[in-house]
Amino acid sequence: MTDNELMERADRVIATTYGRFPVVLTRGQGCTLYDSNGKAFTDFVAGIAVCNLGHAHPAIAEAIADQARQLVHVSNLYYTVPQVALAEWLVEHAFADRVFFCNSGAEANEAAIKLARKYFKDRGEPGRYRIITMRGSFHGRTMATLSATGQEKIHKGFEPLVDGFDIVPFNDLDAIRQAVTDQTCAVMLEPIQGEGGVQCPGPGFLEKLRAFCDEQGLLLIFDEVQTGMGRTGKLFAYEHFGMTPDIMTLAKALANGLPMGAMLAMEAVAASFTPGSHASTFGGTPLVSAAALRVVQILEKEGVLKHCEHIGHYFKERLLALKSKHAVIREVRGLGLLLGLDLDCEGPPIVKSCMARGFLINCTQEHILRFIPPLIVQKEQIDALIACLDRIFQEMAAE
Repeated sequence: MTDNELMERADRVIATTYGRFPVVLTRGQGCTLYDSNGKAFTDFVAGIAVCNLGHAHPAIAEAIADQARQLVHVSNLYYTVPQVALAEWLVEHAFADRVFFCNSGAEANEAAIKLARKYFKDRGEPGRYRIITMRGSFHGRTMATLSATGQEKIHKGFEPLVDGFDIVPFNDLDAIRQAVTDQTCAVMLEPIQGEGGVQCPGPGFLEKLRAFCDEQGLLLIFDEVQTGMGRTGKLFAYEHFGMTPDIMTLAKALANGLPMGAMLAMEAVAASFTPGSHASTFGGTPLVSAAALRVVQILEKEGVLKHCEHIGHYFKERLLALKSKHAVIREVRGLGLLLGLDLDCEGPPIVKSCMARGFLINCTQEHILRFIPPLIVQKEQIDALIACLDRIFQEMAAE
């Protein structure tokens, strides 16, 4: 069967919610993916910030295989060893006291939204249900999370949206102040907006927001679905800012490719989730928890975070040097290995050019190249990508 035949079969039966590239990927190793013809691609997408430890990591594969031979799934009506161990690890290494496990970032954010509302209802304030979110944000594709998302293109076609969200500009504390009413219960945002174009918070913004939420009695929710699990050089992005949220959501890299999400909260808030108030059939299964437990152990013990911090600084410096050579680059953004190039041109053609030359990169907001490779990426791989981009920009300038 040829690639074209496989793609034709897929296009007949799979929902057309993705515009897929015409490539059939069959295997991976570390930061490299291979197609059905054996062509190698250096991966700077990592499943969209998911495979933080690379592809086919032997220790994670071993953990999955070992657990699959013992117990794959039981209901959350019962206790299982991997889930308990993972929850203990997360609580020990984060600000929180309790963890709710689910299957995706959207589910984790849905849980955070529900918990914020229930917390105030349990306090005898049922009128406080509205959540302030940020323009340019991305929180998921469920009806509640797409309504919370601050991008009109995500809303289009799904109106009427779920009520209860007030969207204000990112990095604008005055706008947040003005949006607060006696119905407001929380502020929800990504510490760094990934899908929104690798938008970083301004100096002091998050710290002042924390103080403002305390002053107003609001919950602060951090969506760390993309920034968490080491992506910024620290385990969680909030650690860069010397403050903590009340609720945090995780997913993507938590199980290095297996579907897992988590919502973490302080005890006083988490107590509003009582038996029957929220649930997930597949949340925190033994199989996925065993994989995630091995992931966090590797992040903690094998120097991955320090490497990410160091190599992320190196990568950013190389991008800044590239900017100095090419006027088409307006700005270099990001932290750790969540980096972006804001371009004065469309990004998708550059993504295709890179793919043709053996590099997988990502474009968001049509003009921002986003680089989210596995955290184990090496200088040689970064240098090769920079050389590729340099040639592409030179060719564009010569046209």
